Amino acid sequence: MTRWIALLRGINVGGVSIRSAELAALFRELGFAEVRTVLASGNVVFETDAGQPAALKARIEQALSERFGYEAWIVLLRHADLAAIVAGYPFAEDAEHHAYVIFSSAASSLDELLEGTDPADATDPVAAGEGVLYWRGTKGTSTTTPFARRLAAARFRSTTTNRNIRTLRRML
Repeated sequence: MTRWIALLRGINVGGVSIRSAELAALFRELGFAEVRTVLASGNVVFETDAGQPAALKARIEQALSERFGYEAWIVLLRHADLAAIVAGYPFAEDAEHHAYVIFSSAASSLDELLEGTDPADATDPVAAGEGVLYWRGTKGTSTTTPFARRLAAARFRSTTTNRNIRTLRRML
């Protein structure tokens, strides 16, 4: 069996409410094993031998849309790939900063987000990883810095989702 991580975008924000128990039940109904949710923000760990990643992703998105009545999209990762992403976080972690990983369904979105960032910016650093962006945001400024405002732009809402590194570690 392969262990997978599903990161749902936009859950329990913006009017899409899904209880963790209901989310886990859906994944079990899809025939997945060892299902567990992490926090109430759309994080599901599960195991299956069924399907290729693209087909598995489409199957989950369709089931979510049908069950919960919204246009679902997820980031689907193998457990080992998430472990490598977490291990690759390039910035120091401390109590004054949030450690984020930004995932996208479109590599072009990550490229566009990275444009114009300054690799030497110690106050709001962003770095490219393998299919993700890493961001170290100062607490209290995660909506006001130039990068935070760019990330919040409407054009990125349909293609990006981010997670705190602590949340990602809980899925491993």
